[in-house]
Amino acid sequence: MKKIKFTLCLSVLFSLAYGQDSNTVDKSKSPKFEENWESLEKVNASPDWFQDAKFGIYAHWGPVSSAFEGTEPDKFYSGWHGMKMYEDGKRVPTKNGNPTSNFEHHSKKYGNPKKYGYKHIIEQFDPSAFDAKQWAELFVKSGAKFAGPVAMHHDNFAMWDSKTTRWNSMNYGGIDPSAELKKEIEAKGLKFMASFHHAFTWKYFAPAHKYGGVNAEDYDLYTNPHSLESDTPDEQFYKDWWAKMKEYIDVYQPELIWFDWWLENMTEESRLEFLAYYYNKGIEWNKEVVVSYKETTFPETVAVKDYERGRPNQPKSPSWLTDTSPGAWFYRPNAKFKTPNELVDILVDIVSKNGLMLLNVPPNPDGSIPQEMQDLLIDMGAWLAINGDAIYGTRPWTIFGEGPTRLPEGGHKVEKFKIEYKNTDIRFTKKSDKEFYIIVMDTPDTEIVVKSLSTDIGVLNSKIESISLLGSKEEINWVKDERGLVIQAPSKLPSDYAHAFKVLLEGYKENNIGGNIDAHVD
Repeated sequence: MKKIKFTLCLSVLFSLAYGQDSNTVDKSKSPKFEENWESLEKVNASPDWFQDAKFGIYAHWGPVSSAFEGTEPDKFYSGWHGMKMYEDGKRVPTKNGNPTSNFEHHSKKYGNPKKYGYKHIIEQFDPSAFDAKQWAELFVKSGAKFAGPVAMHHDNFAMWDSKTTRWNSMNYGGIDPSAELKKEIEAKGLKFMASFHHAFTWKYFAPAHKYGGVNAEDYDLYTNPHSLESDTPDEQFYKDWWAKMKEYIDVYQPELIWFDWWLENMTEESRLEFLAYYYNKGIEWNKEVVVSYKETTFPETVAVKDYERGRPNQPKSPSWLTDTSPGAWFYRPNAKFKTPNELVDILVDIVSKNGLMLLNVPPNPDGSIPQEMQDLLIDMGAWLAINGDAIYGTRPWTIFGEGPTRLPEGGHKVEKFKIEYKNTDIRFTKKSDKEFYIIVMDTPDTEIVVKSLSTDIGVLNSKIESISLLGSKEEINWVKDERGLVIQAPSKLPSDYAHAFKVLLEGYKENNIGGNIDAHVD
């Protein structure tokens, strides 16, 4: 009986710490948002469910995935093929019989783009191996907590059964991946998300009008004719962009909408209209929904900022997101992927700085997921199964980390720099003022020295009660001296990548979550 009472007490305290059921919203206390920044700043842009999740997955897949079957990797733009295939300046001759540009590749595979335009690629779309249930099962094995499709990329093709555009996956492919994925993802207890990239369509298909001989009957795909230099979409473009967004929101009710770049170039009115509508829909659904953006599309007070293939080199508030991919965004034959070790290290570094990771999965053209990608996700999931307590539901600790390996300043696309973390690189996360984690980024030697916890720095206000290694029952020996906290490396490690040590302190307030996330160690 005492044990039951103690457990109930902890549950109540945990609810106080993280808020009540963050999947729901009390409608009586939620305002109806208006189309102005002052009203929208009242939103909870980063609800607890989102901050707790830490790791999500989306998939770049569509007609353009098939454009490079049988092609050597790293020679052409894949997701941008609908733009690059038309560009006159890239029409360089073949070398040794092999194409050296998107234009030459397209001409060799399909024919001249003036006759066999991008719509010809759409007409070839064959998603015969897509299995939403298998996708969802893999996402669960990976440890992801939210997932969904790239609903519409730059090519203006809807990966759902759209009534607002004939260029959709039901008309060309005979499937509704959004509906199928929503069903399977939510059945597994994950949140459903979708990403949208079609703000850039105006620029993406501009070369098609100059070089491609687009027929007027197909302007609903390529947009109305405009010059390469035009940065100002016409009224029809805004009307179509919003019709697609509104339809998707109403039909599929995603709990996270992620935007790619160029939305910042659209009118303020269009952005305000979207935000107010979507956040009000969240109230109607009794859910806390999230919007993620790039560049300067929205203020950080109303949505979650995203860094493509990058992350800040210091902690940042409010919470933020990294979108990254283990390799190319879309399918590439013989693609080269990051290792699970690299992705785990990136995830740990992101979480220690108050961020989340959105990882891309590039399916094969037919909708199956490459075996190498499956293995990578399963390896990540195995690591999270052991070390997830140091990731999920955590908040930044007093400092984010220490060690010699640092990112360059900036944040956007910093993954182009090769970063290899060492066993002297350490990151911290916390669950409460009593419980925090020391994550060693590589296999430790005989001992681990956490310099930040030296007696002369005095980061801790409470004595250490115990230290344990997640996934291990081995007793961990440690001492605190002038060097810092010195942990003896265990004889056996439970995982192959980063290793998380759980530290419990004497005397704590369980409802004290968070900390000074602006603090850091140089």
